[in-house]
Amino acid sequence: MGRSGMRGEDSRPPVRRSGPPAPSGTDLADEEDGGAGNDGTGVPAAADTATDRARAGARDSRTTGDSAAALAAEESPPGRTRTAATRTPPGRTRTKDRTRPGERSRPAPAGRGGPGGGGRGGAGGPGGRVPRRRRRILRWSAMVLAFVILGTAGAGYLYYRHLNGNIKKGELNIGEHKAPRPTPNAAGQTPLNILVIGSDSRNTKENLKLGGSSDSVGAAPLADVQMLIHLSADRSNMSVVSMPRDTLIEIPKCTDPDTGKVYPASSGRLMTNQSLGRGGAGCTVATWEKLTDVHINHFVQVDFAGVVSMADAIGGVPVCVDRDIYSHTNDDKGSGLKLPKGTHSVKGEQALQWLRTRYGFGDGSDIGRAKAQHMYMSSMVREMRENATLSNPGKLRGLAETATRSLTVDRGLDTVMKLYDLGNELRKVPPDRITMTTMPFDYLGARVVPKPGDAEQLFRLIRDDIALDGKDKKKKRAAAPKKSADAAADDAEIPVQVVNGTRTDVLAPARGRASTVAQLLVGKGLTRAVADTQAAVTEARTVISYPSVDLEGDARRVAELMGIPLSAVKRSTDVSGVTLVVGADWREGAAYGGGSGSPQDEGTPESADLLNGADEDACMEVNPAFTY
Repeated sequence: MGRSGMRGEDSRPPVRRSGPPAPSGTDLADEEDGGAGNDGTGVPAAADTATDRARAGARDSRTTGDSAAALAAEESPPGRTRTAATRTPPGRTRTKDRTRPGERSRPAPAGRGGPGGGGRGGAGGPGGRVPRRRRRILRWSAMVLAFVILGTAGAGYLYYRHLNGNIKKGELNIGEHKAPRPTPNAAGQTPLNILVIGSDSRNTKENLKLGGSSDSVGAAPLADVQMLIHLSADRSNMSVVSMPRDTLIEIPKCTDPDTGKVYPASSGRLMTNQSLGRGGAGCTVATWEKLTDVHINHFVQVDFAGVVSMADAIGGVPVCVDRDIYSHTNDDKGSGLKLPKGTHSVKGEQALQWLRTRYGFGDGSDIGRAKAQHMYMSSMVREMRENATLSNPGKLRGLAETATRSLTVDRGLDTVMKLYDLGNELRKVPPDRITMTTMPFDYLGARVVPKPGDAEQLFRLIRDDIALDGKDKKKKRAAAPKKSADAAADDAEIPVQVVNGTRTDVLAPARGRASTVAQLLVGKGLTRAVADTQAAVTEARTVISYPSVDLEGDARRVAELMGIPLSAVKRSTDVSGVTLVVGADWREGAAYGGGSGSPQDEGTPESADLLNGADEDACMEVNPAFTY
């Protein structure tokens, strides 16, 4: 299969050999708080003093053991001797129970591809899925960050300096829209949000060699993978939300920090992957913040060459398909991925084929490809943590070089030490408290748009730091807002202006919403409430504004009567009186949050397809039109 075949999944819709047509699509990853000391996100900055460096080196040697010490010794200047910091205590024997990929031999139970069993892999046939022992998993969502950590943690400070030079840096948010920072919880903790971006750029010989078209060299890159990692404030859980690259949204105005070129806001909806080519990853961050109103602390961008090279370095990545797959069309399009049913270890060009496959998975759209990429990343991280080849200093160094050269990060993550500390934060979450999902969507022809209501509900859960798995214990709420010194006027004497702000990137304003809510206020006794039908605003969340302290009590009274959180009451010089802007989170219903008066549902929308991070048995569903 030539490279031209793999390019096919990036271009025209396939000519299928059989089966129904599928939607088209293409493939496939706080700087504001930067500076010395803590960056404000819970991740300490890198050590800058000689004492800190020594402490960091000792800690890293303890972390990685003898292999790290060996690598550090290789990098020592002539005449200087390094001593391994990790030693086996007297009377204790250090053992390793490692198994290379392909050497697992435990028998499979019935129904999982073993002899006489059905399920994945068939009745014990070749390629049947052999269950592995359950391991402690470094969750896939930390993959792009953690592969640097795992590959370099024991390299010693001198080598850190070299690796730091490999990492490319960019501005965090170069758009005109910036989401508000979250309020700390009762313990003073704040969540952490990291946007992972996968670039399809072919502007290096490594990426071009892996199947890119020479025609695309020099073209603006596309953000063909976009995943938001949300780490809860108390570090008890993690949520990962992917946005399909075919999603149509409005992209805000962005300014390239290197050239000064200004990219005006899109006049209509564009595919979200185009944001990366409008000044860099900082525009993709701005696009996410505009859509979700979620404050993003960091971004990490990675290219194909880095992912594939790491697969080679660790000896392959296990993946699974539920039937034979050949993602290839009669007109020589498709990734060319060809695997029999069951579990296989992929590396090199075959690993790239897996990551690029669209036609052969699910319904042939980008949705199935995103799931396959999730599986690949999850398996890759497990192998990196457990594969015995990483004890080899030479391979460890090679992995570190490959990983750091493939990264672009914001300036708040611009050293290996900062990535190391961030990785430690991510590792605090147990695998069964990691939830992965794709943003709820509706099809719009061959593209998708955020699903009205459900997408906003999902992002509200992220903003409010509510776990998607529904396992949150009763949260410790932040201290209640202090009571206003201004007493509210009588309800009938409070003038309120109501504005319809329900318009979104993909939805027109809810018709007559300002008038409806104004009538609800009148029914509550606020008889001076009126609708402003001329104002044209957009608000993701409902907000009540007041211009001066003498009207604060009135604004809080409106919130109390309508069941709106007091955190939504804000002082603003942009209004002349108490103003209620009905946001996109309240497009319908008599009570704030929707419905007819019941408390707002804090559950994950049913349309969100959830995957638990502890699931090692996931297997990709193959499109029946692409089997052999």
